[in-house]
Amino acid sequence: MSTRDRALGALYGLAIGDALGMPTQSLSRAEIAQRYGVVDRLLAGAPDQPIAPNMQAGTITDDTEQALLLAQLLVEGDGKVDPHRFAAALQSWEQEMIRRGSLDLLGPSTKRALDRLASGEPAEQTGRDGTTNGAAMRVAPVGIAHSGETLLDAVVESCLVTHNTGLGIAAAAAVAAAVSAGVGGSDLPTAVAAAERAAAEGGQRGHWVAGGGIAARLRWVRGWVREIAPDDLQPALDEVVGTSVAANESVVAAFALVEALGTDVRAALTTAASLGGDTDTIAAICGAVLGAQHGMAGLPGDLLEQVRRVNQLDLDATVDGLLALRSTNH
Repeated sequence: MSTRDRALGALYGLAIGDALGMPTQSLSRAEIAQRYGVVDRLLAGAPDQPIAPNMQAGTITDDTEQALLLAQLLVEGDGKVDPHRFAAALQSWEQEMIRRGSLDLLGPSTKRALDRLASGEPAEQTGRDGTTNGAAMRVAPVGIAHSGETLLDAVVESCLVTHNTGLGIAAAAAVAAAVSAGVGGSDLPTAVAAAERAAAEGGQRGHWVAGGGIAARLRWVRGWVREIAPDDLQPALDEVVGTSVAANESVVAAFALVEALGTDVRAALTTAASLGGDTDTIAAICGAVLGAQHGMAGLPGDLLEQVRRVNQLDLDATVDGLLALRSTNH
């Protein structure tokens, strides 16, 4: 596989996971099982879906859309992300969602931070309590555009305005590092080890907030899931790790699936979409990490074709722009 193929795999893997989790987000695992069984296909949003009602099967959500928004800013900014431009872009994105009638709007940490920025607070302070997974869900383009010494600083820059906390940065750093390592050709154990190291370093950045550390939880969950029988994996992740929007639950759950099911992309993503809670983000992160590992050929072809068609996705130019940055940002 070429670097380009892995980079394309990361972004399309993110989109496939996102679309698989779209109809189940914010539902409980029990409700998902009752309605759909295992989510092994792309489903439409039901009329009573709390966030994505009546959405066409295969539709992406905020995870992919904000990742592509960040990718555009990275390319336009020569690898840098200006916090004020990022804030303006996120606000414009939400207004477009409202215009479309979507309920998939900015998450709690991002919304609060942008309100603070609008009231005149400095960008270094607006994300001081952002501990949700918003920065981690959209950070994959940073992992494509950066490697080596520039990676963590680029992650911090992408987190500054909305998730400028040890937890928010650590979660985003883990995802970006795993994607970057995969795009660079590392095998899965090496990429996940890189994620853990980046989480430890990222946890020292930003504002301190209380909460279980990302790096420590990643280290624990990697060993823990190896001892769990396949039939017990979903309830264990739901009940012990957690699947909420908290970064130290959903991001850790995504890496648990990477560890447990990383050789089978379809199984990992359909399991993520069936977990309950923040299913679209868990599956999106899982898809980005595994897509960087397996490349385009490793993604489920039927799901890929449907997601590309439904959303009119053509990510070649985006990936080429990010990889041009990678050649100089290392």
